Amino acid sequence: MVIDPVCGMNVEEKSAAANAVYSGTTYYFCSPKCQHEFEANPAKYAGISKAVQTHDHTQHHGHGMAEAKTSTAAGEKAKDPICGMMVEKSTALKTERGGRAYYFCSVGCQRTFESPEQELKSMRTRVMIAMSGVLVLAVMRAAVFLGLAGGAMTLSWVPVDALPWFTWGVWMMILVTPVQFIGGWGFYKGAWNAIRARNINMDFLIALGTSVAYFYSVAVVFFPNVLPVAVDQRQSYFEVSAVIIAFVLLGKYMEEIIKKRSSAAVRKLLDLKPATAHVIRDGQEMEVPAESVMMDEIIVVRPGEKVPADGVVFEGSSSVDEAMFTGESMPVEKSPGSSVIGGTINRTGLFRFKTTRVGAETALAQIIKLVEEAQASSAPIQRLADQVASYFVPTVVLVAFSAFVGWWLMGNFPQSLMAFIAVLIIACPCALGIATPAALMVGVGKGAEAGILIRGAEVLERAEKLTTVVFDKTGTLTRGEPNITDIIAIGNQPEADILRAAAAVEVGSEHPLGEAIVRAAQQRELVLPKVENFEAIPGHGIRGNVDGKVTLLGNRRLFEREGIDTKPAEEIMAKLEAQGKTAMLVGLDGSLAGVVAVADTLKPEAKDAIAELMKENVEVIMLTGDNRRTAEAIAKELGIKHVIAEVLPSDKAKVIQDLQKQGKSVAMVGDGVNDAPALAVAEIGIALGSGSDVAKETGGIVLIKNDVRDVVASIRLSRATMRKIKQNLFWAFIYNAIGVPIAAFGFLNPIIAAAAMALSSLSVIVNSALLKRAKL
Repeated sequence: MVIDPVCGMNVEEKSAAANAVYSGTTYYFCSPKCQHEFEANPAKYAGISKAVQTHDHTQHHGHGMAEAKTSTAAGEKAKDPICGMMVEKSTALKTERGGRAYYFCSVGCQRTFESPEQELKSMRTRVMIAMSGVLVLAVMRAAVFLGLAGGAMTLSWVPVDALPWFTWGVWMMILVTPVQFIGGWGFYKGAWNAIRARNINMDFLIALGTSVAYFYSVAVVFFPNVLPVAVDQRQSYFEVSAVIIAFVLLGKYMEEIIKKRSSAAVRKLLDLKPATAHVIRDGQEMEVPAESVMMDEIIVVRPGEKVPADGVVFEGSSSVDEAMFTGESMPVEKSPGSSVIGGTINRTGLFRFKTTRVGAETALAQIIKLVEEAQASSAPIQRLADQVASYFVPTVVLVAFSAFVGWWLMGNFPQSLMAFIAVLIIACPCALGIATPAALMVGVGKGAEAGILIRGAEVLERAEKLTTVVFDKTGTLTRGEPNITDIIAIGNQPEADILRAAAAVEVGSEHPLGEAIVRAAQQRELVLPKVENFEAIPGHGIRGNVDGKVTLLGNRRLFEREGIDTKPAEEIMAKLEAQGKTAMLVGLDGSLAGVVAVADTLKPEAKDAIAELMKENVEVIMLTGDNRRTAEAIAKELGIKHVIAEVLPSDKAKVIQDLQKQGKSVAMVGDGVNDAPALAVAEIGIALGSGSDVAKETGGIVLIKNDVRDVVASIRLSRATMRKIKQNLFWAFIYNAIGVPIAAFGFLNPIIAAAAMALSSLSVIVNSALLKRAKL
């Protein structure tokens, strides 16, 4: 039992009406009303409940930089999801969302994550201030040149003698100060947090570089005697600090705009969630917030409304648009017994359904969580960048001070200052930090929009290297809805009795072949007796007593095990199997009674998928428990040359391991529970969205639309994403390797350095954004 922090009532965790996570702790509430009060002001109530909470219920999901832990080990690092920089969890800024913790290097990154629209608006204001200051400076500078060219005294209207303080330097300081301390305020806050966290970041470098330029200029104007060399006011560097801040802010602003456009996948998914729901409570229909809907509640959905949760229709009928989930453009008819998915749109009639999954458990919420975690995860290739970045910034500061001291000792103090600032500015590791996250964000988002859910960055990296794709047959390459094509009696048994016995032992079966047999018996209106002593024999078939007779239904191995001769049926079975049909033997009371043949039609897109994979130089293998003749007939129709048939479910994983021992990088594509071990063993498990929950949980990639052509698309997407990541990292490394020495040796003006730094980060973002144009 725990205590509701709002009303003080005792609440059973499992039966609580709602819960919320705050500061790493899960709080439970007796009603959605209490939850809403808590969420409006969590700090007010958190202290009350913390005294009675016995333990932290938050779960650790283990993806990249997002981890839900109440405490972190000293030295443990995470990646800032906005700029990609590595931070220490114990000292970094932290935000919790959906039971997971995210860590940030600066307040700006944290604000961008928590409220991107507000931060973008705030950044736009700072950009306008900075750019206005720079524009005025440019106009003044132009006025000086024009005045000199015309032989006139610049600013002759200023009564310099009467107002000795209003010199050129003073005017510059007046113009630049708002740019420095309003436009650059975010950099100062970020630098202060970096110092407190003992983690030098981008904000620190920019704040340090521009502050040196600004305060040096103040000293030139007001305290020239304290400087080691004599300088004129016109040798101040006010415009350097202003232009650097303006360029960096403008670059970041453009980055955020492009990021916003590139990361539309999660927002589109979030937009699917309805705001309200019509619930039947105490016999009355009422409108409530969609997030307050509870399990086993009755929901009313009218035409044009979105389904607020997952459930099963029990009254009414309609057609529902499920295009976002299935890719099927035609609405799906719903009637009592049909399942509905939260976020889909009701098109025509009114229906009522009972909720089976709500809140974070709905299919839509799980997909959103999956996409968010994948976009936040880190690819193994990023480890190199992370290691370099962790040592890079301190090294840059050391190089900057070395350049400063070196030029000063050579007798050129102004140049030492410029080299110091230029090194700090150009070496900002933004491009390096965002090289991987930017491409991943776009790649995973593009996949989500195409109905391809990728569980993490490491999945993309492994998918790029695939050499072999292994397909399960039933339900993956075929429709998974076979029908009986032949019933052949061997002996004196009527065909109806053979079908009746076979269907009786298959009643309740979830296997597609069993369902086909039962469906055929029902269509012929056969009365199916009750089966006794039922036994399923994995990889062989089933047995049971029907009307007092021992009934067998299965393959040759089952009949060999029971000591029943199958020779009378071999010729018949060979003929059926050559036609691509699955032939099953039926035995009654120890003798062979007949053969039942079932055919599963191929998915229309399967042949195209196989052909496209071969174009990508990927080997295709079909793995099935069916007999070799049937498997080879289907493989021939699809153009698959390599078939592994008659494999028991428990041996599928071993087959994948054997292929890996041959040096192949293997992806397994399946949809059933029996495919789960193979999906887990393969480098990449690709599960169909229509498959079992176990298969989808095991797969690294989930194809929501159940279109096997998306296997090709996912491989192409991974290759395209990895190309972008490698391009980004290459240019980021080269940019810093070339830029820092040039700046240190005094060949780079700080203003040019600021522009180059902003353009480098912008180029990484733009290059990543181009991934949206990739054809899958």
